[in-house]
Amino acid sequence: MTKRSTFYAVVGTSGGKLNQFDKMLEERGLSGLRNKYQTIGLGYQARINDFMLGLDVLHNRGGVNEFDDFSINYRTSRALLNIGYAFTEESKFQLIHYMSLGVGFLNFQMLPTHQTEDLDAFLDNPEQGYVLRKKDIQKGTFHYGNFLTEIGFQLSYDFDLPGRPESLQIISKLGYSFSPLEGKWNMEGISFDNAQSGAFIRVGAGISLPDRNFFYKDASISVSLIRGVHFTTPKEFNAILEGAGYNPLKGTPSNWGLRILGNTEKLLYGAELYNLALTGNATSVKEHTLNSLRVYGNMGYNFIEYRNFGLGALAGLGYGNIRYTITNDFKPDFPELFEQRYFDGYLRNSGLMVKPEIFAEYGIPMTKRKLFDLVFTAAAGYEIPIGNYKLGDLSMSSFMAGPYLSFGVGVRP
Repeated sequence: MTKRSTFYAVVGTSGGKLNQFDKMLEERGLSGLRNKYQTIGLGYQARINDFMLGLDVLHNRGGVNEFDDFSINYRTSRALLNIGYAFTEESKFQLIHYMSLGVGFLNFQMLPTHQTEDLDAFLDNPEQGYVLRKKDIQKGTFHYGNFLTEIGFQLSYDFDLPGRPESLQIISKLGYSFSPLEGKWNMEGISFDNAQSGAFIRVGAGISLPDRNFFYKDASISVSLIRGVHFTTPKEFNAILEGAGYNPLKGTPSNWGLRILGNTEKLLYGAELYNLALTGNATSVKEHTLNSLRVYGNMGYNFIEYRNFGLGALAGLGYGNIRYTITNDFKPDFPELFEQRYFDGYLRNSGLMVKPEIFAEYGIPMTKRKLFDLVFTAAAGYEIPIGNYKLGDLSMSSFMAGPYLSFGVGVRP
């Protein structure tokens, strides 16, 4: 029996023409939107003999189109489970055919080209454009939804790393993604199904543990779903919200996320991403969200490995953003929405993040042949923002910083 586990990052492009929205623009003598979007993503793959199981988390961003003093663009994201079959035996070259099943999120917006730098002025008059969202993950990752699929082929090749059992894997993927259930991405009277469909090509690189390189059997790459709480609150931001006549955002942010962790000779490496969210009613007719996405690359060391128990430490460097949205609950359908357009407001900023973390994990061997372990993890750490993360003229760095506690469950081939 041969095993292979891999984690990777990809970038790519895909087609996606918004037919109904473009037709509305053409009726007004305007040019349609760009018919492609760019993709970045993180993935994991486990292969036992010729059977492959994996997952991808992808973020897609359409081109920005200028109209008067507004920018029109859209974003989508997808979480996909991949099931496939390898046409090659264990070798440096792999050809895999796969199918993906998953869920997604869609954001379409028409907002001012230049973001305001005065938070008080923004809150006095937040109706700057409009923001439309379907399966809004800025309210929390559990809002992901609607059925999405992909069919594709993967070509990849291993390059040996001197002195290491891991290989550098170069990956290319091509295929077609689509939303099989018509009308699931309709918003305000227009279908945005095409934003979730189209032929794609993606390329990337990652770390692979091919079976042929193992001179020991303790190396592994695990993947886990994590759930955590961050011990921070937007106190200063809430005070400003209340001063402007809005309800405060209550509670502390919790997260759902994904963690990929490799372990070779006690050396730890990997990546993780998670999405924090606070949401509530701003007024009787408006709602607001405060959201932050964090993506980290991690390195560390496993200090204790005893049977199925491990205790280690990680240091992470990554990207974080802060996003505040205030939306009107009552908006007209297109084309009236396009003509009126002043309903919602949106502020965002981003920068670098660092964090130290300690964690413990316990693996339970599954199946008689011990094909994989079921892994339970607990982690505690402290996040430190590099930058002010301003919303308007207010620094949100105190909200971005703070301790956290997370728990996870996953698999390790």
